[in-house]
Amino acid sequence: MIKLIAIDLDGTLLDDKKQIHPEFWEVNKKLTEAGVLFVAASGRQYQTLHKQFECILDSIIILAENGTIVKYKNEELLINSLPLDKARYFIEKGRNVPDTEIILCGKTSAYVESNNKLFWDDAAQYYDRLQKVKDLCEVDDTMLKVTLWDHNNAEQNAYPHFKSYVNDFKIAVAGDVWLDITHQTASKGTAIEEIQKKYNISPQETLIFGDYLNDLDMMGVGYYSYAMKNAHPKIKEISRFVTSYDNNNNGVVETIKELFNLV
Repeated sequence: MIKLIAIDLDGTLLDDKKQIHPEFWEVNKKLTEAGVLFVAASGRQYQTLHKQFECILDSIIILAENGTIVKYKNEELLINSLPLDKARYFIEKGRNVPDTEIILCGKTSAYVESNNKLFWDDAAQYYDRLQKVKDLCEVDDTMLKVTLWDHNNAEQNAYPHFKSYVNDFKIAVAGDVWLDITHQTASKGTAIEEIQKKYNISPQETLIFGDYLNDLDMMGVGYYSYAMKNAHPKIKEISRFVTSYDNNNNGVVETIKELFNLV
């Protein structure tokens, strides 16, 4: 019996217009009433997810910033921060990567130095609370992650500059243009394992949907691991199942309806 459903957002629950299919809300209501726990598992900022799921905050766990912060009903279940000196180190290194911009993701807000309009417009979709500062290395906050926005391709351009740190930090390609650097123990998978422990839910009772490389760890902590039809090849390779429909055709909800006989 499935008791926990963890869903990535971009490329998964959200279509390419960044919208949630209207049918999701009714499915969430029915299954919540049946005792199923939902988790919105995203690389997005907590404040952004809080706003996006404001109408169901009492029935969904918010797993934000790729598992560095988890909240449920205003209770902080997990915080996995990046030491300040390490964050500053990666800021300095990131400044030397061509054609990239940097976002310092704190618990209070996200911070940028750039005036690049294309970058700002893109970042604003994921960071509801975003501040421009003179120097990212002078920011005083609880640091969750350092993110690079790579206008070319994060996997091909930015990632090679940080590949050598994979044994000591979590270096995750989170989208075509996004690269996230977090504490070594921070990931969506680790966060979901903590949720499973807290609510006594096993991997065999867990359903997971993902599409991109920052979902890799997450796909391994639930028996019902579904790669989206539009997922990165590596996600399809490690998942047990693939959805029949992509993110633009309500793939998540259609799969849930089938599994729970809600058709």
